Amino acid sequence: MQGWSFLVAAIVLEVAGTTCLKLSDGLTRLIPTLLMLVLYGVSLVCLAMAVKRIEIGVAYAVWAGMGTALIAVIGFVFFREVVTPLKIVSIGLIILGVLGLNLGPAS
Repeated sequence: MQGWSFLVAAIVLEVAGTTCLKLSDGLTRLIPTLLMLVLYGVSLVCLAMAVKRIEIGVAYAVWAGMGTALIAVIGFVFFREVVTPLKIVSIGLIILGVLGLNLGPAS
């Protein structure tokens, strides 16, 4: 269970870092840029701790997939990015792919 806790923390930190990347305005704003670097770094440390207990393929797919889905939703809600049916279906497919990896047999 501890591996999954680290993985959830890694996802939240990566999403926060990516949000700061957007807020950094092309790395021209100091505070969001520094926050981005710190959040990405701590996210990778948490991911490293997670893969001690979770298969690397599953952990990375969950980290990347859920991070991508969450940042897309943040883009829609907070940055007023365009929501299209194709984008919604694509986010659903990402989530289904992550679920599929987790339902497979563990080694």
